[in-house]
Amino acid sequence: MIYTGSSILRKTLTMILAGGQGERLFPLTKDRTKPSVPFGGKYRIIDFTLSNCLNSGLRKIYVLTQYKSDSLNKHLYEAWNIFNPELNEFIYSVPPQFKISNNWYLGTANAIHQNLNLIEDEPYEWVLLLSGDHIYKMDYLKMIQYHIEKKAHLTISAIDIPKEQANRFGVIEIDEQFKIKSFVEKPSNPPTIPNNPNSSFVNMGIYVFSADIIKEVLLKMEANKIKNHDFGKDVIPYMIKNNYDIFAYKFVDENKKDTPYWVDVGTIDSYYAASMDLISVNPHFNLYDNEWPLRTKQLQYPPAKTVSHEGERVGRAFNSLISDGTIISGGLVERSIVGFNVRVNSYTYVTDSIIMDNCKIGRHSRIRRTIIDKNVNIPEGTEIGFDIEADRKRFTVSETGIVVIPKNYVFNSK
Repeated sequence: MIYTGSSILRKTLTMILAGGQGERLFPLTKDRTKPSVPFGGKYRIIDFTLSNCLNSGLRKIYVLTQYKSDSLNKHLYEAWNIFNPELNEFIYSVPPQFKISNNWYLGTANAIHQNLNLIEDEPYEWVLLLSGDHIYKMDYLKMIQYHIEKKAHLTISAIDIPKEQANRFGVIEIDEQFKIKSFVEKPSNPPTIPNNPNSSFVNMGIYVFSADIIKEVLLKMEANKIKNHDFGKDVIPYMIKNNYDIFAYKFVDENKKDTPYWVDVGTIDSYYAASMDLISVNPHFNLYDNEWPLRTKQLQYPPAKTVSHEGERVGRAFNSLISDGTIISGGLVERSIVGFNVRVNSYTYVTDSIIMDNCKIGRHSRIRRTIIDKNVNIPEGTEIGFDIEADRKRFTVSETGIVVIPKNYVFNSK
């Protein structure tokens, strides 16, 4: 059978795994799940996966939630409630419901296993499985078409990286036709790509399953009492051992840069580095691409503005991202990302920092290499990021010295 793009989209169900605790991102994940962490001033991390879905034409989406999902559920409702059920489009969040046991989701594959009824509700041909906590641009339709052309049971999206870096990931070994021969988690000696001995294929956590196969495999493993909690550790090795047709799909980056961009902001330092990249002269990740729009919640704030020009009291922002509703009143902001409705008051200096929504920076304060989460009032004359040892006594400080002030933090009054 020959499938058109529109018929493929109608027959594809998308399931996004968005329940991760994000422990290494603490305290940004103190009250929210990792996919809900703000990024780039106005976005949430999950917005990039969902924007990929929208730009790929996929409009049948379940988001599987688990830990601290209040913020994520609120964001999905307020930002992504754009699909029309009359056209059989939808986006729903699905928490653990103890459908097959008294357990929460025990891993990526177990989350799907507990929700096989959602796959059976309609005559879907393919199931696209995604992670909600990576930042990249990808046309998923191209991957599904590749899956169909290969007559694959499972297709895994893979990105090639230098061999010496691959031991931090799940590594895929392929033959000349891109059929997967083995899959190894964090190998000491990663297998390389044929005819490319300096690079390895690593698993991106993006899967296309034929719908009947994912049901068959998970139920067969359960019947035979074979652990089936995780795709990387359990299901994929089982399928390879039992000769299922599994192929690698080489990641096609819609970011259109010389180097493919796919980032897991799993730690404070990687989150900070990916954020600071956005304000560079030529960032690796392009937010300003009209051909690949990035969607998020649009808050009804007035435009950002700078005010005051009296001697040293000058409102200025250089090499920074400034979101709506923010007022820089007589202070200096440089190389920073500022969220919605932030007030930077007079004689204040903010550099190399991330300030999230609804924060107020008091007069004569100095802020450097600091992430300030939402709803924090910085008292007048406060210094953060200049004396790391003093900062460690009050706040979380990363390995590279990034200070993190948690959401709703209240400073002691002097």
